[in-house]
Amino acid sequence: MKRFRVLIIIAVILVIGIIATLFIKNQNSPVNKDIKTAEIPDVDLSFGVFGDVHENVDSFQKAINDMYTINPGINALVLNGDSVDQGIEKQYESMKKIIDKNKDLLPNKIIKNIGNHEFFNYNIEVNSKEQVQLFINRYLDFAGEDKVYHDTWVNNYHFISLGSEDGNSETLNSVKAYISPEQQMWLKEKLADKYEKGKPIFVFLHQHLSSGKNGGWVGSDQADEVRQILDKYPEVILFTSHTHRDLTESSVVLYQPFTTIHTGAIHYTIIPDENSEGGRRNEPYIKGLYVEVNGNKVTVKGRDFKEKQWIFSKDISK
Repeated sequence: MKRFRVLIIIAVILVIGIIATLFIKNQNSPVNKDIKTAEIPDVDLSFGVFGDVHENVDSFQKAINDMYTINPGINALVLNGDSVDQGIEKQYESMKKIIDKNKDLLPNKIIKNIGNHEFFNYNIEVNSKEQVQLFINRYLDFAGEDKVYHDTWVNNYHFISLGSEDGNSETLNSVKAYISPEQQMWLKEKLADKYEKGKPIFVFLHQHLSSGKNGGWVGSDQADEVRQILDKYPEVILFTSHTHRDLTESSVVLYQPFTTIHTGAIHYTIIPDENSEGGRRNEPYIKGLYVEVNGNKVTVKGRDFKEKQWIFSKDISK
């Protein structure tokens, strides 16, 4: 009898283990594309913005799944830098694999921007000039671009991506973006290209536009120069990531004179906490943005992909 009870307990444990394994596998796999989703909205443009994936494929998968159920017909997805935790081939291959696995759930247009972790290999303390170029080349191969800054049009709306031309090197630290005079001139030209008063222009940069003059974390030493360029276009909506701060309604800062939006992070979120080491703690939130555009009106929605809940919704028009 005792042996029989032991066998029953072992059988129950095995069944629970199998069920748990299947549940976890299902959570981290692409949803069936025939799953019930929201109707595709009648809008001129829709797109998602994910920041700071850091090759966290499980959280990336959850975000992809939830975005698909929100709108299975989004026109574009923007990966706004730090798609990998290190700019090494193994991690790029991992990201390529999950994107390919989800090709039925993802839009054809995926814009992949460069961050600061694309310049990292944790076995290299400081990059040489040649190593910087190697990291850039790997990013360009992943992104399908010719330069770290690039632009494209989606449904007749302009998407302009800025990107650091250096990183973790003898000439630049590991977190800032270097925006060269050539890139700044290119930005001026792109903002003027087919410009229509009041029509939104979507600009992306992984790092935030802060030069540190008022304290805080420096995003780029060229932040003031870039801001002066963008100031001439109140239609600009600038999306930045990098800080891993929480995604809340205050992540949207309107009309100064252009609008800035922090994207949240897929990998983890930093929460201030005086009781934790360093005065902060990391939480495994999975957060990002969903955007709809009708004419000159833009609606930006913050999303908790893990909990499948909306965080905020804000309308922007100029």
